[in-house]
Amino acid sequence: MKPAPFDYVAPDTIDEACEHLTAADGGATVLAGGQTLMPLLALRMSQPFILVDINRVAALRGISRDGSGTRIGATVRQSQVIADPLLAKALPLVVTATRHVGHHQIRNRGTLGGSIALGDPGAELPATALALGAEVEVRSTRGTRRVLAEELYLGPYVTALAPDEILMSVHFPDWPPGSRSVFREIAPRPGDFALVGLCGALHVVDGRITRAGLAWFGMGPTPMKARQLQAALLNQSIATLDLPALAELAIADTAPFDDLHASAEYRRTVGRRVFERALREALGARAAS
Repeated sequence: MKPAPFDYVAPDTIDEACEHLTAADGGATVLAGGQTLMPLLALRMSQPFILVDINRVAALRGISRDGSGTRIGATVRQSQVIADPLLAKALPLVVTATRHVGHHQIRNRGTLGGSIALGDPGAELPATALALGAEVEVRSTRGTRRVLAEELYLGPYVTALAPDEILMSVHFPDWPPGSRSVFREIAPRPGDFALVGLCGALHVVDGRITRAGLAWFGMGPTPMKARQLQAALLNQSIATLDLPALAELAIADTAPFDDLHASAEYRRTVGRRVFERALREALGARAAS
């Protein structure tokens, strides 16, 4: 199929891009990497009357550090995330999660900001932002604001972003040195969206978990934070963790559903196994069986 007719603009500044979105009054769509948008346009599942291409906007690029975390610009390609030495040191989980996004052709064009703004419930990056406590910086003609990832996702592909707002960057807070990444997913094939996935980070001091951030993808209508599990893990000795019991808490905050790929019961069953294996991988041989 062919897309429905639309106008196209490629502004050079963020202010100009915001003006186009405001003038469109909800009829515009932002183009960044386009790896989801292009198929939707071709299938006429998305029919904007103006496409705002933000790839020329310099303010949306770049990876940088500040005093408390790391900023990744909205149009930074996923392949750049994987290759960046700063991120390899500061945000290893983000790099790991990005390696699992699609295939290398997709990652060469797809953007980190685009994936997080879309909020696909089976995607790795929205859940990673949720698990690590990230914030997104968004801009409109009304000004700039920050939104916590845990307040961003309202429903399937529904976010707290207004139609006239552009995601400018994602800000990941620092985790203590030595924090351990947690990542495991089950997908039909490498590069497919996950049927079940768990990601996050743990900080361990003297054999006890002092900080935990964990989130599921593919386990509900949005990426979902494992709140009960996080609370249960705090101050626990990794040598005495009861992983089968914790697995029940791990899936307690999820809301899986039946679809063409898997049933809700399959996802809950596999989710328990994913949690146990992911924790053992992250904590090593000292984790209890």
